[in-house]
Amino acid sequence: MTEAPSIQWFPGHMAKTRRLMRESLRLVDIVVEVIDARIPISSRNPDLPELVGNKPRIVLLNKCDAADEGITRKWCDYYKEQGITAIPTDCRSGRGVKQFVPAVREVLRPLLERRAQKGMQGAPIRMMIVGIPNVGKSSFINRMAGSRRTKVEDRPGVTRGRQWVNLDNGIDLLDMPGILWPKFEDKRVGEYLAFTGAVKDDVVDIELLAMRLLELLNERYHAVLCERYKMTDEETADIEAYDLLELVARKRGMLQSGGQVNTERAAVAVLDEFRSGKIGRITLETPWKPDQPSSELLQEER
Repeated sequence: MTEAPSIQWFPGHMAKTRRLMRESLRLVDIVVEVIDARIPISSRNPDLPELVGNKPRIVLLNKCDAADEGITRKWCDYYKEQGITAIPTDCRSGRGVKQFVPAVREVLRPLLERRAQKGMQGAPIRMMIVGIPNVGKSSFINRMAGSRRTKVEDRPGVTRGRQWVNLDNGIDLLDMPGILWPKFEDKRVGEYLAFTGAVKDDVVDIELLAMRLLELLNERYHAVLCERYKMTDEETADIEAYDLLELVARKRGMLQSGGQVNTERAAVAVLDEFRSGKIGRITLETPWKPDQPSSELLQEER
């Protein structure tokens, strides 16, 4: 197995986001945490429970159309056991979005009942939308708003300042910039975030990253990988990581002058196709494997 690279990325504006979040919590009724359904552990900021405190929370397992559906159901069951509402969503297809507002109203039922007793039924529900870079916060807000209210790009670090978005159904959304944490204690956390694009590609070795991803997929989603790149069981048996990347390049006809394979081009293609879900519906973290990265984070849900 190729050794996992050490990946760290903590732009200065993320430290500012932590301060903004603390200052803004008093303005909202609930915190909506958006995570990546393919890496539900690594895409959660371990500082969030401390930052949010006792504020009500909902978890959105976003990009669920690119995740393994059976494992996503297990994650929802896990959160339910922890007393947390979790909803699989996908901003591209709109899946799960209609369930969101009813779920919020259910979580906030005690607050809404108190407001009704005080004659404050018309007061808007204010939500803070948080999550690490590139999990789809702005895309989710745009889907909710029915228009492109916030800037959306398929790269981390786009939203730089907090933005209020007012919906027509008595809901105000506060979009916060994506926030990581200063140090990834487990190398696999940084690696998984880099797989999904939550860490900028220019701070990682693209070929090494693609090699690591291909190794994992060959082990856990062998049939899916072989189908995507037209490889056979014999070709992928006991294969080294670089040879696997080279094989993908050959299968795709990515050749340079002299017949040399272009592994850098193949690496870019593999990462792009994983991130877009073209390889298949894949989840790299499950709630039933205690040896996964940062599994202790799961104990801090309440």
